[in-house]
Amino acid sequence: MGETTVTTLDGRDPADPQPVAAASRGRAEERFLRRLRAPRRPRFWFEILLIAVSYWTYSLIRNAVPEQKAQALSNADLLWRVEHHLGIAVENSVNHAVNSVTWLIVGMNYYYATLHFVVTLGVLVWLYHSHPGRYAAARLALFATTAVALVGYYFYPLAPPRLMNGAAFVDTVLVHQTWGSMASGDLKHMSNQYAAMPSMHIGWSLWCGLTIFALASAPWARILGLLYPAGTLLVIVATANHFWLDAVGGMLCLSFGFLLARLWYGTLPYALPRWVPGTRGAPLLPAET
Repeated sequence: MGETTVTTLDGRDPADPQPVAAASRGRAEERFLRRLRAPRRPRFWFEILLIAVSYWTYSLIRNAVPEQKAQALSNADLLWRVEHHLGIAVENSVNHAVNSVTWLIVGMNYYYATLHFVVTLGVLVWLYHSHPGRYAAARLALFATTAVALVGYYFYPLAPPRLMNGAAFVDTVLVHQTWGSMASGDLKHMSNQYAAMPSMHIGWSLWCGLTIFALASAPWARILGLLYPAGTLLVIVATANHFWLDAVGGMLCLSFGFLLARLWYGTLPYALPRWVPGTRGAPLLPAET
């Protein structure tokens, strides 16, 4: 018997099932990504573990970067010349002026040492409790900001102003014998002293400030949100821990963090619904999101 060929009524071969299967797989992958990106109620134990492990990893990598003292000092000299060329090299004047007011500079030393952690953790807790639908996206922006900063520490070692040769900056922690920066005094051996660019004091404080300004309902809280990164900028310069341009580096890192969150979630963290749909505490009216 001869071979039999099955054809359709119009004489064409049956449709190839592969495009149908491919389309089905595509829809399944799309549904999976949509579920993965969908806001969900954060789990307390997981967030505590994630924050602890992430900060430990960040500190480990940051401090494991070779200090490269000679290169860091050379980069600081170059940056200082660039700032002079731009007409913004006022760090030395600010450092000496604030250092002449003992109570003010001592307060700034403690500000530099503590609020960096306290305020950031406080904002994370506030987001977790009051804005669970936005928490994961905002946390992603913060973590991405911190991660990209490690690239800067590795490829661009930079000495802070207080360690420059011949620039006459005052190391305010040493002079006033206050407990302060991990890069000064007895604690300096626990931290990489030449990881000044970018400034994560600015990256983190600006993240906190923008989050508070965007989501807080009380006007006074929104004002404080804006003042916090501005105050941090003054503190990092007055204590001679950073140049102005280190702050610019921190802002660029934060921009990357928000861009990544925007690409992943399809919008900025603060535009997401406040509450996770279907969970306890979620409002019934969309206008309340």
